[in-house]
Amino acid sequence: MWLTEGSGSGGGGIWSMVLPLVAMFAIFYFLLIRPQQKKQRHHSSMLNALKKGDKIVTAGGLHGVISEITDDNVVLKVNDVTKLTFERSSISRVVSRSEVKEEA
Repeated sequence: MWLTEGSGSGGGGIWSMVLPLVAMFAIFYFLLIRPQQKKQRHHSSMLNALKKGDKIVTAGGLHGVISEITDDNVVLKVNDVTKLTFERSSISRVVSRSEVKEEA
């Protein structure tokens, strides 16, 4: 009685509203979320692979060589006299890996 043939909703119904939202989520996932997770995994594996003698760059741009390393902190040798202590998470990248063989 209330519905007539000409007063339809135009088809689609709820799927016409849900489909664009699903498509936007998929686009955000593949363009933003997934690359960020991949970058974070790469950074954490780089931090876990650090060892004494590696030449690194901190997030602030300081270059140095690792002289001591613990679970949370890294002591960098900047020159012959200066040693600075940093949080391990503040290391941005490794410039070169050391070839020092640790003696058992």
